Amino acid sequence: MPQALPLQRKPQWAAALLHALRQEGLLPFQYVVAACLYGNSPAVRDAVDACVGVTTCVAIPGETRCWLSRPRTEDKTYMYKGEERSKRVGVDAAPAACPGATGAAHLPASSWYCRQVSEGTQGPIASAFARQRVTLCKEGRPARTVWLVLKRTVGAPPLYASSISNAPVSTPWRTFVWLSGVRWAMEQCFEEGKTARGLEHYEVRKYTGWHQQMLTTLLAPCFLWHLTLRLGKKSARPHGLAAPHDLGRRLTSAPVYD
Repeated sequence: MPQALPLQRKPQWAAALLHALRQEGLLPFQYVVAACLYGNSPAVRDAVDACVGVTTCVAIPGETRCWLSRPRTEDKTYMYKGEERSKRVGVDAAPAACPGATGAAHLPASSWYCRQVSEGTQGPIASAFARQRVTLCKEGRPARTVWLVLKRTVGAPPLYASSISNAPVSTPWRTFVWLSGVRWAMEQCFEEGKTARGLEHYEVRKYTGWHQQMLTTLLAPCFLWHLTLRLGKKSARPHGLAAPHDLGRRLTSAPVYD
């Protein structure tokens, strides 16, 4: 690696990629979903907010502090090196920010809605969802107001997961449920790619070879999914293959990627 190349962690790379796409005017997406590593990064959240029209739903740690109602703030002036400056501070009477997971445990049962997230390998995946408008706490002061989306497993003991979203106030429930399922599908895609399609099985020495390996292994699921939709499920024949005449009837001359 070049000596002048600084060390950057994954959230920094993600923020840099988003900034580059925005500057080039290329935003081929409307939604951004991410794991807790990225949702806990202020750089990533600022980069996504700079992409006008993009809705986020990123996971955050359960101890992320927030307010259920935005506290009052006021501007105070002070002198620094002979110059008058001002800063925004919270009013003393404002309640202390509490972790988002704490608020989830005190929500009434009427606030939770059970929804099917996606189809898993062992059947439908269902979870209970709740949402609440909150104001995030940044360095002890109120920051942005977002949706706090809470997900709880069905069964005992329940397991909680928290996400925040910059979606508009009028966003329907089905959007948050769909975004939760999309993230699961993406994780499954990478897991299957690593185990069955050779996403990790590369022995290259240059970036050109690595990019070719990534491109082919990421395109493979699209090709296989289109074939599955076109041909249907596996045959009931003992060897699991369709007969030649049966296969010919299900194939058409239309392009696979239409």
